[in-house]
Amino acid sequence: MDANIISIVLIFVVMFVFMILPQQRKMKKEKEFETGLKVGDKIVTKSGFHGKIAELSETTAVIETMSGKLKIEKTAISMEYSAALNKKA
Repeated sequence: MDANIISIVLIFVVMFVFMILPQQRKMKKEKEFETGLKVGDKIVTKSGFHGKIAELSETTAVIETMSGKLKIEKTAISMEYSAALNKKA
């Protein structure tokens, strides 16, 4: 009986370490990325729009694209794609 309890606890610990912790770290990095955005940054949205930040507010951003200005949620900005874009430039 004790071995079964230890096995179940071990399974939960492994799940926590390999599934939940990495997800929490990623969410923390994305939040830091969002708070670090500033006017003039070149970004790519998760849906693929490329642009430059023209205005920022608490939860939204206005980006300039080749076809005009778009108001988007900050959470729609892709950290990975934006980093790759800025790495090329």
